[in-house]
Amino acid sequence: MGVISWIVLGLVAGAIAKLLLPGRDPGGLIITTLIGIAGSFVGGWLSVRFLHRSVAHHFYDPATWGSAIAGSLVLLIIYRLLFGNSRN
Repeated sequence: MGVISWIVLGLVAGAIAKLLLPGRDPGGLIITTLIGIAGSFVGGWLSVRFLHRSVAHHFYDPATWGSAIAGSLVLLIIYRLLFGNSRN
């Protein structure tokens, strides 16, 4: 997969993570989208590093999507823990 595919995957994974973890985010839509993109990279790295499962080169691989969504959820939770009280 190319970089554009990872960005699209990250955008969708960020939206799914936001649906799974609703609530008011301190950064809004743009930060949540960036967290989704970063989460797809983090999820792919964690999948390779700790689960010893390589990330497929196919855009429609369920394991790739699962790792991207999981990475987005992790980063969204960490972001909310660090910056959750900055916005009223």
